[in-house]
Amino acid sequence: MHVTRRLADFAVGQVAGDGALAMMRLSLADWAACGIAGAGEPVAGLLREMVLAEDGAGQAALFGGGRVPARGAALVNGAASHALDYDDTHFAHIGHPSVAVVPAALAVAEHVGADGAAFLKACLVGAELSIRVGVWLGRAHYQAGFHQTATAGAFGAAAAAGRILGLDAGQMAHALGLSATRAAGLKSQFGTMGKPYNAGIAAATGVEVAMLARAGFVSTPEGLEVAQGFGATHAGEADERAFDGLGQDWRFETVSHKFHACCHGTHAMLEALAGLDVAPEAVEAVELRTHPRWLTVCNLAEPRTGLEAKFSYRMTAAMALAGVDTGAMASFSDAVCLDPVLVGLRDRVTVVADESVAETAARVKVRVGQVLTAEHDLEAPMTLEDRERKLRAKGRALIGDRSQAVWDAVMNGPDIRGLTTQMG
Repeated sequence: MHVTRRLADFAVGQVAGDGALAMMRLSLADWAACGIAGAGEPVAGLLREMVLAEDGAGQAALFGGGRVPARGAALVNGAASHALDYDDTHFAHIGHPSVAVVPAALAVAEHVGADGAAFLKACLVGAELSIRVGVWLGRAHYQAGFHQTATAGAFGAAAAAGRILGLDAGQMAHALGLSATRAAGLKSQFGTMGKPYNAGIAAATGVEVAMLARAGFVSTPEGLEVAQGFGATHAGEADERAFDGLGQDWRFETVSHKFHACCHGTHAMLEALAGLDVAPEAVEAVELRTHPRWLTVCNLAEPRTGLEAKFSYRMTAAMALAGVDTGAMASFSDAVCLDPVLVGLRDRVTVVADESVAETAARVKVRVGQVLTAEHDLEAPMTLEDRERKLRAKGRALIGDRSQAVWDAVMNGPDIRGLTTQMG
């Protein structure tokens, strides 16, 4: 199969799918709220200072204020929107689609003056392509240590940026081929500034390769699947079923949004614990069963910082049992990791790898004299209306009154100028 060329044809083709576009709008509003709230994080500030100091052309807006060249804007906005680790996730490949794709699409859309409808379709196409590439690469790629948000995300970012730039299928194949030699990101960065930086790198890569392809830059147009290509050299499984229904069935419709301010791998457990009414002082022991693949992602046993706590089953379980709001960003502080009550609860939590548990699910047992059990699967159906309600509440919690202006901008067009006005 000519993988790269098939993806290139998809990236420049027609877009039909009202449900998928509606879901993309929700993710766009969620992405913007996460980015505005994340603009004050150290990783966002450091990158923003760096690109502003370069004093380049003011082509696109930054979270936190200022205008810089499109590639620099994509870098900063990708990192800022992932800095809180509160953005959307797709479990088909365990990646965060929006933080790599939307910053690239928005930066290029601003640069060339694209309209909102074209921008929204490019975001959807890029997000879908990143998911499909992630599934093609497979779990072996992820388990080897590669961060799918960054690796698969770079291809999606290139598709989104290239679509807005008007690339034809041949140029898009070259952009995707260039992505194959630029895409990068490691899971070993989890719990540090390097994780959101990975998302920014993917977004910036997408802008760069799309612009180069438009200018006539030539690459290996089968960069994903060729011998010594990205798949072969990055533990890819080359699962061609990943492209079944491409262009007709939109996997993005099953994207998952976060309602807890920590790694998505912990969310099924947190939802399960929320169904139990227990006093923290009565907890004798907790057993969490999760899919083994999550143990390399969010199983830090003794986190020392608020950022590390986001990747700790034991600490987030302790927080939930103690009534700490895991949906609030302020809950994840360094002080939480030192709280003797929470540390005591944390040390009563045992994490068990269980192949029979779906990657999107968790099972918990809490011993409080008697044993209480609960389970939850993040793929449990949720109506678009319920999702909208929860995302609007999340946006208000993150950015207050600005959330309404963001929502209006996204639902109207989207109104790119209205959206970027709220980013500063």
